[in-house]
Amino acid sequence: MTRPAAGVAGTHALAYDAVILAGGRATRLGGASKADLVVDGAPLLDRALTASAAAREVVVVGPPELAARLRETRPAALRHEVAPAAPPGSRPIPRLTREDPPHGGPVAGLAAGLRALPAPGAPWVLVLAVDVPYAVHAVTALEHAVSREPADGAHLVRDGRAQWLVGLYRRAALDAALDGTDAHGASMRRLVGALRCTEVTDPAGWSDDIDTPADAARLGVRPDR
Repeated sequence: MTRPAAGVAGTHALAYDAVILAGGRATRLGGASKADLVVDGAPLLDRALTASAAAREVVVVGPPELAARLRETRPAALRHEVAPAAPPGSRPIPRLTREDPPHGGPVAGLAAGLRALPAPGAPWVLVLAVDVPYAVHAVTALEHAVSREPADGAHLVRDGRAQWLVGLYRRAALDAALDGTDAHGASMRRLVGALRCTEVTDPAGWSDDIDTPADAARLGVRPDR
């Protein structure tokens, strides 16, 4: 069940972890690694990590090849973006995991990411797809949305389409929804549709993702060097 968000309220600090989903096949992009595609001078993985800068712990769900990228991430490259501030030296080292078997879809990736978070986890989880380059702008709006009224979470809605992979969800609600679910190949619509979530409208295209060559061209993507 969803309901539209009202006007933005005052800032309210939330404790949350983050799960970044970076394990898709990218078949319509010729199998390119989306994490390594560059928008506005920064790889998409770096941009997702910047968006999750206020998270207590961060898990990236993707192939083992991303381990080297995580060791050399450059979140400072996006300081001009609207990102939550984190004290120097306070950012956790992102963990890397993968669903088993691989390529099980976003629900399987999310389940793997939640399992990889250290206990005790934060009460909220920021869920981001790696191929959404401007999600950094949405984080504050999601925080406000879940702070205003009781809810299981909040996610963006773009032109009437729910964007579940730019969302902030209550950890207990996700765990309950996943309990007994065969996550491999499961639908985010079915998983999140059972939750009581607030819809945050996205007129600016913060949730625009990169699935096709046309998307890549429109958002100015280039391969990483």
